[in-house]
Amino acid sequence: MHTTHGLLLLHTAIRHPFITEWDNLPFGDTVHIPDGYLGPYTYVALYLVMIPIWAYVGRKLSQELRSKQVPLLALSAAFSFVIMMFNLPVPGGSTGHAIGGAIIGIVLGPWAAVISISVALILQALIFGDGGITAIGANCFNMAVVMPFSAYYLYRIFSGNSDIDSSRRLAAAAIAGYISLVLAAAVTGFEFGIQPLLHYDVGGVPLYMPYGLNVTMTAMVLEHLVFGFVEALVTILIFAYIRRTDPSLLTDSKPKSEKMRENVVVLA
Repeated sequence: MHTTHGLLLLHTAIRHPFITEWDNLPFGDTVHIPDGYLGPYTYVALYLVMIPIWAYVGRKLSQELRSKQVPLLALSAAFSFVIMMFNLPVPGGSTGHAIGGAIIGIVLGPWAAVISISVALILQALIFGDGGITAIGANCFNMAVVMPFSAYYLYRIFSGNSDIDSSRRLAAAAIAGYISLVLAAAVTGFEFGIQPLLHYDVGGVPLYMPYGLNVTMTAMVLEHLVFGFVEALVTILIFAYIRRTDPSLLTDSKPKSEKMRENVVVLA
């Protein structure tokens, strides 16, 4: 069993026998995309995508948030930071951890989730070296944009107009957590897989990630089809807790900004 880098979201040692290159995949032991895996065309582009997103979210939240809401946003960032520190074993000798992106997106809304998860990822990169400096834009796009936005809208679609106490809401939260993680992994696999097409030397040898989409997409998606259950479990447990203690956070009768003003304690 060879340890590979499940990249961005989860660390894995799953081996796929039909991928002949799998034994020699040059993934590291970190949990997020490290420096040297993405070329400048990709990581610069993703920085250029994230900078206006961060600026927009900053302006948006500065207009909507009040001083007593700040602890709620800070608490969600701390929650994401801490939960990514805990690796859980799964069958096959692998380990994985949740991100918390789905539940934060569902409860606070996807825009607030962008800030809270980005803060957690940037601190991990700067303090612990968990993820590369050049890859901060990519990691934030994958985990702080793709994940909470997809989870938020998946939850709304699957929950529909069901009662807040219905089992359908719990199922919708679990589905949103599961699919959003797999989707974020697929986006990361795509980012890896296009590197041989973008960066190579005069001899045609890839300068960064050497494997194409057929390997990277397959590896990332198959790994996270397993680890998606971890995110789904975390999402449903926290959702159930919030529903029991403060269900107003989960209702759509008021705008998110108003609900956040009235509720300053959530993931206690």
